[in-house]
Amino acid sequence: MNEVVDAPKIASRQLETERILDVARTRLEATEGAYAGAVTPPEAWLLYKEGRARLVDVRTAPEVRYVGCVPGSMRAEWHGSDPEQVERFLSDLQAVAHPDETVLLLCRSGVRSHHAARVARDAGYLSVFNVLEGFEGQRNHSYQRGFIDGWRSHGLPWIQD
Repeated sequence: MNEVVDAPKIASRQLETERILDVARTRLEATEGAYAGAVTPPEAWLLYKEGRARLVDVRTAPEVRYVGCVPGSMRAEWHGSDPEQVERFLSDLQAVAHPDETVLLLCRSGVRSHHAARVARDAGYLSVFNVLEGFEGQRNHSYQRGFIDGWRSHGLPWIQD
């Protein structure tokens, strides 16, 4: 069965994803100029679902297992800036994303993915972006995450073991 291709709709989605990447590149203050830019969780979801970017979760396996993750996202754990840990992270990243791809890095709150994006950029990933707010976001007054901001608070797709 032949599907009808809606060329104007496809062009509109492509323009929207380009606009998101342009805006993300202007957020260089948050990145300290160390990588391509930063995206919000809704922007990351649109880029990912449209196939414009690879989404890589840098949280640990227990975090992903017990807190949840984005369906279909790839993994490359960030454990810190120790040279051995950086080497392991880059090896894991190279296994799931090519340096020429647009890569979105996601962690719990946007802090680890910021550091991971800096390292990835230095390793040749020229289109690497941090997902602001992370998967769970910042803590509220009761020290709980997931209520103020972050992937889950935006109501974006996620799954949990």
